[in-house]
Amino acid sequence: MKNFIGALVLVVVVGLGSFQANAQTIEDPRLPENEVKLNIFNTIFIGSLELGYEHFLDRNQSIGFGMTFMDRFAYVSDSGDGQDFKSTSATLAYNYYFVTESNPSGFYVFPFLKYRSGTFTEVLEDDQIIETSLNSFIIGFGGGYKWVHNDKFALGPYVSIARGFNNEVSDRFDPVEFNAGFTVGFRF
Repeated sequence: MKNFIGALVLVVVVGLGSFQANAQTIEDPRLPENEVKLNIFNTIFIGSLELGYEHFLDRNQSIGFGMTFMDRFAYVSDSGDGQDFKSTSATLAYNYYFVTESNPSGFYVFPFLKYRSGTFTEVLEDDQIIETSLNSFIIGFGGGYKWVHNDKFALGPYVSIARGFNNEVSDRFDPVEFNAGFTVGFRF
């Protein structure tokens, strides 16, 4: 019986040592853990400032956080007389990358939750002011492609579709919101 227990302990110790050695080889010290990015497309074309941050769990997964200043509902223009968006939004996303160790560039998908706060103000022809509260939770899904250079620079397009949960917004705009962009990022 003592021989059996000794053999069992030896197998467990060797097995744990082997498991730790394998776990250490999976970790890649060159793999960046963070990415900061800017949606340059929306900054240029619609004047909103969308900044993002991702923390990588491994090469294929990350948790992302984004802030959009001067946000607007989808691509509804505020260039009309008396129309003005004053809103900010925060986004939390889970990103899954379809990439390999030998090729860090590739497609990715991301479900997300977003909270937008602010207002949309319209001045009608009879000088009546209508203010729509944009405060709402939004749930959505998107996908894109990232080109990664030297595990440092990442850029690429993305598209997303989402559904907002605010009756006032749904009465004024379509409850389904489309968004797209082109991000430029730095990994570290």
